[in-house]
Amino acid sequence: MKAKGIRGELRKIDHKSMADLAESRIREYLKKKSLKPGDSLPKETDIAESLGVSRNVVREALSRLRMLGIIESKRRSGMVLANMDVMSSFERVMDPALIGDRTLRDLFELRLTLEMGLADMLWLRKTREDIDELEYIATRQQVPGPNTFLIQHEIEFHGKLYRMTGNDTMMRFQNLLLPIFGYVLTQEKVRVVGKVTHLDLVNLLRQNDKESFRRGMYLHLEPHFARLL
Repeated sequence: MKAKGIRGELRKIDHKSMADLAESRIREYLKKKSLKPGDSLPKETDIAESLGVSRNVVREALSRLRMLGIIESKRRSGMVLANMDVMSSFERVMDPALIGDRTLRDLFELRLTLEMGLADMLWLRKTREDIDELEYIATRQQVPGPNTFLIQHEIEFHGKLYRMTGNDTMMRFQNLLLPIFGYVLTQEKVRVVGKVTHLDLVNLLRQNDKESFRRGMYLHLEPHFARLL
């Protein structure tokens, strides 16, 4: 009897790749019903009957959605729509050893683009205490030699910049890209710092000139842009 409640809302499947299509149909259903996190899904038997497939096919489709963090199991509520953590899937698979060179390069370029876009968020939320801490980090990193570049310095300094934005998703995404950043830099035969150092960037923050900081960030990253060209 309960299956009649969703009959007609989930289209039947007549294709060989049944689990793929079942997943697609269930996604369509979730969007059509405008379910919110915590809302219950129909039972497996009801979904299977409506789609015209076996419960095993439905289980596989639901398992995929669960792995993606779209749905989750609750002891008393059954399967419900999850409060999706959009970064969790990336965190599971973001390993340079498992990613092709083209994708590694694309991710490296994405991180450079994020660095260039930090200025506006920093100017919304930076504090004097943040800048003082950033200056402390930059001062400790100063080492002799024009061609000195240490990946851990980049991670420490730029990681603090991301934390200063106050954007949790951006911070997590930056953490994901750190291994990519390090991996790609190991491919460079000569590693050089840009015309603007970390300490120069701190001074630009103190001057409170957003456009000068944005330009300074470009000059800091310029060797990486030049390498891409």
